[in-house]
Amino acid sequence: MNYTYLDCLASFGVGGAHPGGLKLTKRILSREYINQETSILDVGCGTGQTSAYIAEKYRCSVTSLDSNNTMLMKAKQRFLSLKLPINSVYGSAENLPFPDGLFDFILSESVTSFTDVPLALREFTRVLKPKGVLLAIEMVLEDLPSKEEVKRTLDFYGVSQFFTESQWHNLFKMAGFKQIGVEKFKQFDEDENENDLDSASDFLLSETIDDRLLDIFEKHEYLTKIYRDKLGYCIFRCS
Repeated sequence: MNYTYLDCLASFGVGGAHPGGLKLTKRILSREYINQETSILDVGCGTGQTSAYIAEKYRCSVTSLDSNNTMLMKAKQRFLSLKLPINSVYGSAENLPFPDGLFDFILSESVTSFTDVPLALREFTRVLKPKGVLLAIEMVLEDLPSKEEVKRTLDFYGVSQFFTESQWHNLFKMAGFKQIGVEKFKQFDEDENENDLDSASDFLLSETIDDRLLDIFEKHEYLTKIYRDKLGYCIFRCS
């Protein structure tokens, strides 16, 4: 069996796999007006760490969606153990199983890059309310690696293309978003994070983990370090 990077995340049950982890999620959400009447879709919810935080903090309507059955099962287990009334749905970002204009917010934490991006963004605009907001943390190409480096990294992560900040901006515009805000994300200082629970890794391990998945995890760590000046991350707020 040829495992993928996403298979690795699912087996290790990595919560907060996106850059900045739960700490960055909290910062992003703290800027928004969210109350008990708010409806939020967590696209690519993974093991449900973010969804659980939102439901506990804001007591609002949370829907968690993922296309990986292992991830979704672990998310449901988390919600059940915490007694949180979160709607867990199997589905893809490119074909959201929801009616038009349902959500106030969509949260995509390093997820949209792994989809058919134009199609997923059109789906986001479809299911958002007229004044709804997309909050997305996404990979951004900041420097031009060699063609070999690009191919190797694309193949590893299973994505079709890396986009620059301006390309992301154009994609959001084409999908129908009118206002697009962007903030470059810089990794928090490691010393500051050392004893920070929000920055600690969150794992819901599968019972058995193939050694090949450990190799994938290590390669991800390696690629993150060697391409840190070429592949960055941005926080996009689109409405």
